[in-house]
Amino acid sequence: MIAAQLLAYYFTELKDDQLKKIDKYLYSMRFSDETLKDIMGRFRREMENGLGRDTNATATVKMLPTFVRSIPDGSEKGDFIALDLGGSNFRILRVKVTQDKKQPVQMESQVYETPDDIIHGSGTQLFDHVADCLGDFIEKQKIKDKRLPVGFTFSFPCVQTKLDEAVLVTWTKKFKASGVEGVDVVKLLNKAIKKRGDYQADIMAVVNDTVGTMMTCGFDDQRCEVGIIIGTGTNACYMEELRHIDLVEGDEGRMCINIEWGAFGDDGSLEDIRTEFDREIDRGSLNPGKQLFEKMASGMYMGELVRLILVKMAKEGLLFEGRITPELLTKGKIETKHVSAIEKTKEGLKKCMDILTRLGVEPSDEDCLAVRHVCTIVSFRSANLISASLGAILSRLKDNKGVARLRTTVGIDGSLYKMHPQYARRLHKTVRRLVPDSDVRFLLSESGSGKGAAMVTAVAYRLTDQARQIQETLAEFRLSKSQLLEVKKRMRVEIERGLKKESHKEATVKMLPTFVRSTPDGTENGDFLALDLGGTNFRVLLVKIRSGKRRTVEMHNKIYAIPIEVMQGTGEELFDHIVHCISDFLDYMGMKSARLPLGFTFSFPCHQTSLDAGILVTWTKGFKATDCEGEDVVELLRDAIKRKEEFELDVVAIVNDTVGTMMTCAYEEPTCEVGLIAGTGSNACYMEEMKNIETVEGTQGRMCVNMEWGAFGDNGCLDDIRTRYDQAVDENSLNEGKQRYEKMCSGMYLGEIVRQILIDLTKRGFLFRGQISETLKTRGIFETKFLSQIESDRLALLQVRAILQQLGLDSTCDDSIIVKEVCGTVSRRAAQICGAGMAAVVDKIRENRGLDHLDITVGVDGTLYKLHPHFSRIFHQTVKELAPKCDVNFLLSEDGSGKGAALITAVGCRQRELDAQQH
Repeated sequence: MIAAQLLAYYFTELKDDQLKKIDKYLYSMRFSDETLKDIMGRFRREMENGLGRDTNATATVKMLPTFVRSIPDGSEKGDFIALDLGGSNFRILRVKVTQDKKQPVQMESQVYETPDDIIHGSGTQLFDHVADCLGDFIEKQKIKDKRLPVGFTFSFPCVQTKLDEAVLVTWTKKFKASGVEGVDVVKLLNKAIKKRGDYQADIMAVVNDTVGTMMTCGFDDQRCEVGIIIGTGTNACYMEELRHIDLVEGDEGRMCINIEWGAFGDDGSLEDIRTEFDREIDRGSLNPGKQLFEKMASGMYMGELVRLILVKMAKEGLLFEGRITPELLTKGKIETKHVSAIEKTKEGLKKCMDILTRLGVEPSDEDCLAVRHVCTIVSFRSANLISASLGAILSRLKDNKGVARLRTTVGIDGSLYKMHPQYARRLHKTVRRLVPDSDVRFLLSESGSGKGAAMVTAVAYRLTDQARQIQETLAEFRLSKSQLLEVKKRMRVEIERGLKKESHKEATVKMLPTFVRSTPDGTENGDFLALDLGGTNFRVLLVKIRSGKRRTVEMHNKIYAIPIEVMQGTGEELFDHIVHCISDFLDYMGMKSARLPLGFTFSFPCHQTSLDAGILVTWTKGFKATDCEGEDVVELLRDAIKRKEEFELDVVAIVNDTVGTMMTCAYEEPTCEVGLIAGTGSNACYMEEMKNIETVEGTQGRMCVNMEWGAFGDNGCLDDIRTRYDQAVDENSLNEGKQRYEKMCSGMYLGEIVRQILIDLTKRGFLFRGQISETLKTRGIFETKFLSQIESDRLALLQVRAILQQLGLDSTCDDSIIVKEVCGTVSRRAAQICGAGMAAVVDKIRENRGLDHLDITVGVDGTLYKLHPHFSRIFHQTVKELAPKCDVNFLLSEDGSGKGAALITAVGCRQRELDAQQH
C-alpha cells in the first residue's frame, strides 16, 4: 500500500516537474490576460482601419461589407434552395421555412462531388458543373415549374456591392479554376443556368460561410449578431452600424461585416507573439506571409505545430530519449484530430501512446504526459487568440449600442470548436474574463453554411417583399406635382366660394372678415393688455409699445393652465376662470386701477361683425364648453368681468392667432401681408381687396381675411388623396368629418396618422415582430414632437430605438428604419399640401393686383414649422414650385398671439381715433 502511494507521489512530482519544464520551454505560447487585452486592442484598431475609407486599402483585416442588412426576425417563411460551394464537396439543400413551432425548418440535401480536374480547370467548366448539379437536384425534387429563390454560400474572399453580386478576390483552399478571379460569380452561374435553359432560378444572395453561421443561429435566437468559424480555417462576421462603414453609401441601419480575420498580423503587428514554430509553418505553407493569424489559430495548422515542437524537443533530448524517426519528420503526420484525441480526459493518454507508437518513437508514460501538455498549450493558445479577437468585436458592439451591459449571442461552427474536448469551454471562459461587462450566449450552428444561405435568402425575400408592400402603402402619401397643383386649384375654388355672398354659407373655407384694415405703420404707442386662449394653456400679457426712432416692444406675461373640466364644462365657468386669471395677473403687475385697452386672441373659428365682436362658430382643439357656440365671446368676457366687479377693461379687438402672426411680422417687415400657422393646428390669413369680400359693406382698401382653411376638404373635394389612415384618424377624432385638411397637415394629427400606419404594418407582420403593444393601441401616444426627433438627421437609429423604447415599443434596427421612413413620408405630405394651399393664396394676391411678378413676405408661427427638421424646407420648395411667379419670403413670427394681439389693439385704437376725428 505504502509502495503504491510512494509511486503515485513520485509520479506526481515527476509530472509536475516535467510539465514545468515544458511550460518554460513553450513560455512564448502562453499569454497572460494583460497580453490578451493588448491583442484585443490591436485587433480593434485593425477593424477600424478596415472600416475607414482612407485606411482600408492598407488594412490587413479587410472588413468586407456583405450587404446582409438584417438577421432573421422569426417571421420568415417560404421554400428556398441553398448552394454550398466551399470545399471538395458541393452541397445543395432545399430549405422549407414555416411558422410551425415544432419544426420551423425542414431540410433535404444532396452532396455532389467536385472532381479535381474541375477545381483546377476553367471557370466555365466549374459553373457548368454547378448548374448541372442544380438541374439534377431540381428534377429530383420535382420543382422545375417553381421559380425558387436561391441562396449561394461561396466560401472564398469576395468583394460585394450588393447582396446578389460577389466578385472573387482570390481562390483559397486548393481551388484554382481559371477566369473567375475578378469576376462576379453570380453572373457566371446565371450564364451557366441560362445555357442549360431547362429551369429558372433567382439567385438572391451570395454569402460567406461565416455569415451563414450567424444567420442560421439568428433564426433560433434573434439576439445573434456575431458569427464565428473555428475549423480548418477561421473567420468571423458581425453586425456593424452602417454609419461606420465608409465603403458603403448611407448611414441608416446595420450591415453584416465579413471580417476576414485570418489575415490579422500580415503587416507584422503580431511579430512579438509569433514563435519559431509559427515561422517555420508559414515558410512551408502555400501562401507564405499571408493569413498569419489563421496559421496560429485554425485547425488546419494545429497538428503540424505540435509535430514541429515535438521534433525540436526530441532533438534536444527532452522527449523520446532523443529518438527521431522518419515518420516524426514527415509533414502532416500529426493532425488536428489527433490533438483532440490526445486531450480527452479519460482515454487521452492511451490515444497518445497509440499515436506516438505509430510514429515509431517508443514513448514512455512521461513522454505521453509531456506530449499531452504540449497539445494543451497549442490548442489553448488558439482559444486565447480567438477569444481576444472576439473580445474586440464584442467591445465594439457594446460601444456601438451605447449600453452599460451587452447582451448578445455568438453563433459558432467549425470542426475544431465542435470536436475538441476542451476548446469550447476554454474559449467561453476566456471571453467572459476579457469582456466582463457582457452576457454572451454561445450557440452552436447546425449545418450552418447551407441552411445559413437559405436564411439569408429568406430574410432577403422577406425584406424585398416587405419593402415592396411598405412602399405600396406609403405610395398613397407621395403626391405628384400634378396632384399638388390640383390641390392648389381646388383651394382657389374654395377661397372664391368663401368670399362670395351667395356661396359663403355653403363654403367650407369660410374666409372670415377680421375688420383689421391695415398693418402697423410704426406710430403705435401705449400700454396694452393681451389675452391668449387657443389651447390647454392660457396667457395674460402686458405689452408696452413705444414709437419713435427707437421703436421698442416690452412684454410681461404669465401662463395659466385650463383644467380639462373647465374646457368641457359650462361657458360661464370657462370665462369666470379666465377673468380670475386676469385678476391674478393685474395684482402681480400692480395695475388693477388702470383701464387698459385689451386685445383678445381667441384661436377658434369666429364670425366677426366688427373688430370687437366675434361670434364663436364652433369649438375645436378639445374645447367643449356649453352655451358659447353662436354667442359673441367679447360679450361673454365683458359679462364675466362685470360679475367679478374688481377691475375695468376696454376690449378693443378680438384677434385670431394667425392674424396676430401676420401683424407681428408686419411690424418688422412692411411687405408682410400673409400669416400662416403650422403648429398644433393649421390656418392662414392674408390682406384681401375689400371689393372681393362680398360679406362686408364697402369696396375701398383692404381687409385681413381669416381663411380658416383647416376645413378645406370637408365637402369631399380632397377625398381622392385621403388615405384609409386619414379616415381612421378622422373617425377617432372629437369632430368627425370636420377640419379634414388640418387633419392631414397639422401637428395635432401627424403622430396619429403615423400610429395608424404602424398598427397596420405591425398587423401585417412588418414591424415589431407582429406584436402590437398596449402603447401602440393608445390614441395620441405618438406625439408630433417624436416625429421631429425621429426624423432629425443627426439622430442615429440607436436614438430612434431609444425613443421607440420610451413608447414601450421594443424595436429592432430594421423597425427603426421603417418607422423613420413612415414619419418622413407623413410629414413630407403635410408640408406639401400646406405648401399647395399657400401657393393658392400668394397667386391670388398677385392676380388681385394685376402683377406678372409678386414679392411678398409670409409671417409664420407654429411648432411644426419651427421644430420639425424638414417641414419648413419642403414647404418652401413646394410654394416655389407651385407659384413660380411669386417670390415669397418667409419670416418667423415672434409671439403672434401675444404681441400680435397688442399690435392689433394698437392699430384698432389708432383707427378709432381717426374715425372719431372724421365724424
